[in-house]
Amino acid sequence: MTTTPDGGRTFHDSKSNLALTKSDNSSADAELAAHVEKPPQVPAPSPFPEGGLQAWLTVLGGSMILFCTFGTVQSFGVYQAYYSSHYLSEYVASDISWIGSVQTFLLFAGGLPAGKLFDEGYFHHCIGAGSLIYLFSIFMLSLAKPHQYYQIFLAQGIGMGIGMGLLFLPAISVTSHYFRRRRAAAMGVVLAGSSLGAVIYSIMLNNLFNGSAGYAWGVRAAGFIDLVLLVTANLVMKTRLPSRRERPDAKPVDIKGILSDFGYWLCIIGATLTFWGLFVPFFYLQVFSEKHGLSKTIGFYAIPIMNASSIFGRTIPNFLGDVIGPFNVMIPCTIISGGLLFLMFAATNLGGTIAFGILYGFFSGGFISLITPAAASYSKDLNEIGTRIGITSFVISFALLTGNPIAGAVVQVHGSYIWYRPLVFASVVVLAGAACLTASRSILSKRKSTNRL
Repeated sequence: MTTTPDGGRTFHDSKSNLALTKSDNSSADAELAAHVEKPPQVPAPSPFPEGGLQAWLTVLGGSMILFCTFGTVQSFGVYQAYYSSHYLSEYVASDISWIGSVQTFLLFAGGLPAGKLFDEGYFHHCIGAGSLIYLFSIFMLSLAKPHQYYQIFLAQGIGMGIGMGLLFLPAISVTSHYFRRRRAAAMGVVLAGSSLGAVIYSIMLNNLFNGSAGYAWGVRAAGFIDLVLLVTANLVMKTRLPSRRERPDAKPVDIKGILSDFGYWLCIIGATLTFWGLFVPFFYLQVFSEKHGLSKTIGFYAIPIMNASSIFGRTIPNFLGDVIGPFNVMIPCTIISGGLLFLMFAATNLGGTIAFGILYGFFSGGFISLITPAAASYSKDLNEIGTRIGITSFVISFALLTGNPIAGAVVQVHGSYIWYRPLVFASVVVLAGAACLTASRSILSKRKSTNRL
């Protein structure tokens, strides 16, 4: 049907329009069916859950590992005092401190291979092997005979140190799988486990060593606690993100870029100088108080007081660091720690010892817990975190190896203790470290165009 002069339509055109309408309806139906058949798109999960049961179980397991490892390092002052007066009384303070220094050196130096293994997906292999080596060594230490320096050095310095090195860095780094915005706080909770361990071990070992149990069963008691905690940690801790070997297309870590990062190396140098002197009070405060005429009871509790305060120093500054940045909290803590080292001269009575222990424990704990997230701030992506923390740990381990023996060598001259020497040395290097950390923060601030660092 065609159009007539008066505007009417023919039958032919109506049929064409009907066919067109059906075609349009069919297209609409097909499009609607396509939408109906498509499954609803599920939003991708957040790469960082920032909490949850498994996240906090992993943090708890990390705290247990730090309780056993770094907690033992921080309670070495008990061993130092006991070895000086009983087990290794014929050796000078510097020789005895080498045992604890080698142990601490291996704990941090082990971060380089352990960090690489962690990045490659061998987390459980690391903490499993580290637990076995550590537990074997501490029970061997309980069998060491008096005045046999090599037995104590091999078991406590070398064996326990190697085990600690495999455990320490993976226990801290795994928190990065679950936390980003709250990473400093999570790492602080993990590191607070070391302070709690140091408090308990210091009190327990002092009483057992000098009581009816004696040295051997005192060490065994610590070993059985470690056994329970390390087995539990191995069971509850889990990684969440795929490792590098599970992602063959993953971008390789830019080692050359890391090694040529001047700001990052200033951070490492600052941390190294600070650690060079930071642990002098942890090794010598008990001996210092006893040599100044304080009762053995006060000496026994000097290190636990310092470590108890350090629990708060490793948590409160970290929560603050998540708000204003780890460098902005860590640098003041470092400066105050360097100044407080001079106040150890006043720790010659009950009030001075308690005041110094509380203040130094808090502010030194702030530095110790924040240096890891501060170094990680230089990472360009998640793949670099383990490597950067591993390199940092390896370099600062040399400061921890030599710092306390240097303090021991300068403090004791012909059997007499001259305390201003190690305290001035420790204070100067800690303050020099704070200066380097300040310069490092300035470089990172310009790079990221922010002061929240």
